[in-house]
Amino acid sequence: MGDGRIEKMEIDFSSAVDALIPTVKATASEGDTDGALEQCIALEKQTRMASDAISTGRLLEVMVELLGDAGKWEQLNRHLEAMTKKRNQLKQIYVEVERARLTRELARIKESHGNIDEAASVLQELQVNRSVFSSKTQVETYGSMEKKEKVEFMLEQIRLGLAKKDYIRTQIISRKISPKFFSDETHEQLKLKYYHLMIELNSHDDQYLNISKHYWEVYNTKSIQEDEQKRYLALKHVVAYLLLATFDNEQHDLMCRRKLVKEMERIPAYL
Repeated sequence: MGDGRIEKMEIDFSSAVDALIPTVKATASEGDTDGALEQCIALEKQTRMASDAISTGRLLEVMVELLGDAGKWEQLNRHLEAMTKKRNQLKQIYVEVERARLTRELARIKESHGNIDEAASVLQELQVNRSVFSSKTQVETYGSMEKKEKVEFMLEQIRLGLAKKDYIRTQIISRKISPKFFSDETHEQLKLKYYHLMIELNSHDDQYLNISKHYWEVYNTKSIQEDEQKRYLALKHVVAYLLLATFDNEQHDLMCRRKLVKEMERIPAYL
């Protein structure tokens, strides 16, 4: 359904799925992966037509698992593409989360095979209209996903975009992540990943002032503060890139403020 409304589940197939999963896994373990897959496809069609999103998602996961365990990667790719095309028939927004996760797995597979450009293109299909943190945001592909997982997805988009050297699109994606998200200490690892990716992105066009700011955020991260060597190294980078930045009012203001940091006394004259 194109208007975003949720269809009421007509039939609950959870019991049927519970019964089928061990059966198809046993069938696949005996070498008949295609036979097991056919059983899943037959039931998946019923769950999809009955708008049973949860059961449909479980069956899709089983199909991916069966093909992955059998090492049938080309067949898995074909099924992933077919699954995404069928998602609209389910008439529920919940399936979009499963689609996003399947797409991420497809990107991982392509990257593992050395197809960086294809991996980046696949993952970049997951689009967000505006910042994931706006209360009025309508997210096209994974609107019902938790914010943390959305950020993880976009960080992967940024990482692969950099690997592909698609700097313009990567810059656009990076603007959809609000740094305020990282104020929560439980997101510390994502914060460090984000700022290191931003450092790599800004290094492409010599945005030294921004790079200095990014290292400042790294420096002020709890785990970095608790590690003397990492803390000192981050602060050295803060100073180095600030000195490389073009002189203007903002650069001068930051120079004055950074001088007030007590630990700055440890930074040697020539770094």
